[in-house]
Amino acid sequence: MKVIAINGSPNEKGNTYHAIQLVLDELEKENIDSEIIHVGNKKISGCLACGKCFKNRNEKCVLEDNIVNESIQKMKNADGILLASAVHYASITGNMKSFLDRVFYVSGANKNLFRHKIGASLVAVRRSGGLPAFNTLNNYISYSEMIMPTSNYWNVIHGTKPGESLKDDEGIQIMRILGKNMAWLVKSIRYNEIKKPDQERKQATNFIR
Repeated sequence: MKVIAINGSPNEKGNTYHAIQLVLDELEKENIDSEIIHVGNKKISGCLACGKCFKNRNEKCVLEDNIVNESIQKMKNADGILLASAVHYASITGNMKSFLDRVFYVSGANKNLFRHKIGASLVAVRRSGGLPAFNTLNNYISYSEMIMPTSNYWNVIHGTKPGESLKDDEGIQIMRILGKNMAWLVKSIRYNEIKKPDQERKQATNFIR
C-alpha cells in the first residue's frame, strides 16, 4: 500500500511539507508507504487545452514536463493521493494549479485513472485564504470519483516561517486525524471484497448549441 503526496509549495521544507509529514507519519504507523513529490518549485506549463490526451489516450501529456508524466504513473499506481499547497492570493500556488490541471485532465482522458482511489487535501497558510485554497484542491478529488477522508475540522494549518505550523496545536491534531482516517480508508478499500460500481461513460451537456 502506498500514498503519493504532492507538495505544491515553492518551499520544499516549509509548512506545507511539515503538514504533509504529520499525515504521512500516521500512515507509516499503519505500514502504508509514502512518497512526496515536490512540484512547487518546478517549471510547469499550464494546460493548452489541445485535446491531445483524449486523442492519444496513452496516459501522457504532450507537453515535455517530465515531472507531470512521471507523477501521473506514480499516482495511478498508488492507493491514495494527498494534495497539498501553500496559499497564494486565497488559492493554491500557480505551479500546483498547472500541475493538477494537466495531471487530472490526462486521468480523465484515460477512463479516469484515479477513480476510487483515496484522495485528500490540505493547505498551509499564514492567516487567511485557507478555505478557498482547500476547496480548490477538493474540486480535483470530487471530479475524479475519488473517496475523500476527512478530519475533525477543515484541513488547514497555520504558520509563516518554516516550522511555525508545528506550533499550531489544533492544526497538528487536524493533520494527525486526517492521517488516521486516510490510513483506515486505504486499508478498507484494499481489503474490500465488495464489487465496485460499474464505471459510466461521462455525459456532457453543452448549453449553447
